[in-house]
Amino acid sequence: MTIKKIGTFLCFLVVFTINAQKDSSLKVNFESFTLSNGLQVILHTDHSDPVVAVALTAHVGSAREKQNRTGFAHLFEHLLFLESENLGKGGLDKMSAKIGGSGANGSTSRDRTNFFQTVPKDALEKMIWAEADKLGFFINTVTEPVLAKEKQVVKNEKRQSYDNRPYGHLMYVIDKNLYPKDHPYNWQVIGSLEDLQNATLQDVKDFYNKWYVPNNVILTIAGDFDKDQAKQWVHKYFDEIPSGEEIKRQQKQLVELKETKKLYYEDNFARLPELTMAWPSVYSYHEDSYALSILSEYLSSGKNAPLYKKLVEEKELTGSVRMYNYTSELAGEILLQVRAYNGKDLDSIATAIQETFTEFAQNGISDKDLKRIKAGQETSFYNSVSSVLGKGFQLAQYQIFANDPNFINKEMDKLLAVSKEDVMRVFNKYIKDQHYIATSFVPKGETTLALENSELAEIEEEKIVENAEEDFDASQQASYEKTPSSFDRSVEPPYGATPELSTPKVWKDFMPSGMQVYGITNNEIPLVKFEFQMDGGLLLENRNKTGVSNLLAEVLGKGTATKTPQELEEAIALLGANIRINSGKTQISVSGTTLAKNFEETIALVEEILLEPRWDEEEFKLAKQQVLSELEEEKANPNAIADLEFQKLIYGKRNILSKNTLGTKASVEEISLQDLKEYYKENLTPQRTKFLVVGALDKNLATDALKSLSANWPAKNVQLPKNAEPQLPQQSKVYFYDVPGAKQSVFRFGAPAMSAKSEDFYPAEVMNYRLGGGSFASQLTQQLREGKGYTYGIRSGFFGDEYVGPFMISTGVRTNITDDAAKLVQQILEDYPEDFNQHDLDVTKSYMIKSNMRKFETLDAKLNMLSEISNFNREYDYIKQREQLVNNLGILEVQDLAKKYINPKRMYYLIVGDAETQLEKLTNLGFGEPILINTEEK
Repeated sequence: MTIKKIGTFLCFLVVFTINAQKDSSLKVNFESFTLSNGLQVILHTDHSDPVVAVALTAHVGSAREKQNRTGFAHLFEHLLFLESENLGKGGLDKMSAKIGGSGANGSTSRDRTNFFQTVPKDALEKMIWAEADKLGFFINTVTEPVLAKEKQVVKNEKRQSYDNRPYGHLMYVIDKNLYPKDHPYNWQVIGSLEDLQNATLQDVKDFYNKWYVPNNVILTIAGDFDKDQAKQWVHKYFDEIPSGEEIKRQQKQLVELKETKKLYYEDNFARLPELTMAWPSVYSYHEDSYALSILSEYLSSGKNAPLYKKLVEEKELTGSVRMYNYTSELAGEILLQVRAYNGKDLDSIATAIQETFTEFAQNGISDKDLKRIKAGQETSFYNSVSSVLGKGFQLAQYQIFANDPNFINKEMDKLLAVSKEDVMRVFNKYIKDQHYIATSFVPKGETTLALENSELAEIEEEKIVENAEEDFDASQQASYEKTPSSFDRSVEPPYGATPELSTPKVWKDFMPSGMQVYGITNNEIPLVKFEFQMDGGLLLENRNKTGVSNLLAEVLGKGTATKTPQELEEAIALLGANIRINSGKTQISVSGTTLAKNFEETIALVEEILLEPRWDEEEFKLAKQQVLSELEEEKANPNAIADLEFQKLIYGKRNILSKNTLGTKASVEEISLQDLKEYYKENLTPQRTKFLVVGALDKNLATDALKSLSANWPAKNVQLPKNAEPQLPQQSKVYFYDVPGAKQSVFRFGAPAMSAKSEDFYPAEVMNYRLGGGSFASQLTQQLREGKGYTYGIRSGFFGDEYVGPFMISTGVRTNITDDAAKLVQQILEDYPEDFNQHDLDVTKSYMIKSNMRKFETLDAKLNMLSEISNFNREYDYIKQREQLVNNLGILEVQDLAKKYINPKRMYYLIVGDAETQLEKLTNLGFGEPILINTEEK
């Protein structure tokens, strides 16, 4: 087919180097050009993995909207995935499934909307074809039923992300009061539900036709592809899309407050009072933004931070402080957030903050602290470009907001050029003695904890009314006249040459102490990621005194025998590293990221942490208080409640795996520092430890760095307890946890299934793909979200590890259709085995095999591969073995697996929501009277 030749303006070809430190550099090659219709194209080639990331970024966000017509940009983030003229209804999601893509996704900010996906390299032409259809051949497919359904989906997203969670309305209150009414940042990205409901089809189409045009869009392609071929495809599919009217950049709109304003709000879901202070700041890439970023991190992050020392250690008012400079294209804000301990007056928080500011004004920041923060920024940058999608995002971001993709080079230089004087200057200019907005979000009935002289914040609460939602028929086919084209766009492009799956080379070793070592060498970026996995965690605790291993993980990293907590934190940060210690149900892990040149020094610090604990009484006291606060917060979080109550149903209350890893209020209060020492002495051993490492190092360097730790860590024989396997319930039962006034009902449906070591585990995951594991390719999503608009998202999966875990369905649905949604899920489960057909099998096989190309792209993905191999006894080439398994799988085997592991008549149906309006109706599921779980709290 002849490709239409239209003049292309080649803007530039750039190679740039980031030299954050003299001996480390990263080169990123990219080429940018502009089509005659104004579409900007950025190409970056990276042949390290057989994948390509494609992103379409429109320079439109909520800031382009108008009062009373808000939420349109976010609405189009949803609509643009549904249908286009040549892909058809659900075409993009169907294509994503069969090509093995990461799943079509998008995001909306104040200033831009992007659509992105990473796919195997052989699907690049298909993606360019699909993205062009989105831009030039889409809007005719938006009809009244399509709009009505997607309004319901967005409403559910708002309920899930804002209305039905603690502190969900915070940014609404901040922005309404920080920005004037006519400022484009005065409203939220998701918009007003009233505006959304009132939007007409013509309103929506007018918005699209103005902003989603080639001259307001950037196409980025990053990964393993032939640049000349990609250019031909871009011309073929995008050239004939007409440009829109000229779109000028918006003028910067910094704000200035004439007075300090204090507001309060009684939060139905909050259990702890929270103070947030917001000062007007600068726009992205403003000369002062770099010093403000360093100032915010210095004041709040880590044990050396002045705010941490004052509020956490000295005053004991909170367990953490968060401060950051949030910048956007037109303006910005500095946010300081403190979630106080239970019952603490927020005036005491505000007083301590002002005391800290006064002391900082006298002391400033030290050279060492400035160096420490800059080292961390270098590591963060490398992490941000560790995937081809990350590189593509960065290039588009700089093009849109700095009008120059090469600004990525300049930005690092600007950050490194910040001086101590700059940090003090921006403190004096933007924070010291400046007006601010202060919000006090407090639990119901505890308004006395709010700041003195606060006014009630105005928040529009949605009233959930039974049978009030608009009816629509999502199955209705749109009738429209197709947009003319110079060639037949309805023909899907063919695949390119099939790339060969090449799994990373894994190496393994054993240290003399018994520690197992697994590694993958990868030199794409000068970083190393590692993890020590130590068997135990909750599993080795006394079930009547849970929370010990979690507290041990909290305390273990707080200093060593020769370093105070502050000194240890500083030593880690100066290496550009981070070290995290976590405890779960079956493991305690010590994981981290470091610059490759500092790997040995980082492991030496891990050795100190593991072998020379400080056992600091003050840190232990602080850790206990923080855990008690977390437990208090969980009591009002519907999703946290659902997860905890579901695991009780699955494992039974006597099984240790049914317990909260944090413990309970009573158990945590009872735990002593001696309990931690005993757990440490009895259970941590190199014989039960696996060390996983990936990145820019080889086997010899890795094992050499471990020699001292291995030699000095005493080995001991630790036996893991045998846990009784959970059993299927004899019959299904409905359980309900009451959260009065809940805007959504949270579902956890499922039953015990198998461990990850079971031969059926991966085949069952394959079987589940079309049920609920395949996102928009799954029946649960297609019927509950796309068909009914009941939910923002729903998924199902198998969650076993070394021990038997459950099959589980999770979602949140709007309150007034709780019983209808539950019945629909039940019906889908009943029908799935018999309905699964050859088409389902073909889509599943295509996705499962082609998606393997994406399995090893990032360091995190490679680390996960090592975890699978080491924990579940997988072969090094287990991915290739799975390909053969999928190829040999037949319809009958999938149906048998579904019948074996998904039986809707032998499941737990757990719902967390508003019992007053929903409980009685759930008898319609046919499993008897629902059991109200939290009757003792009534």
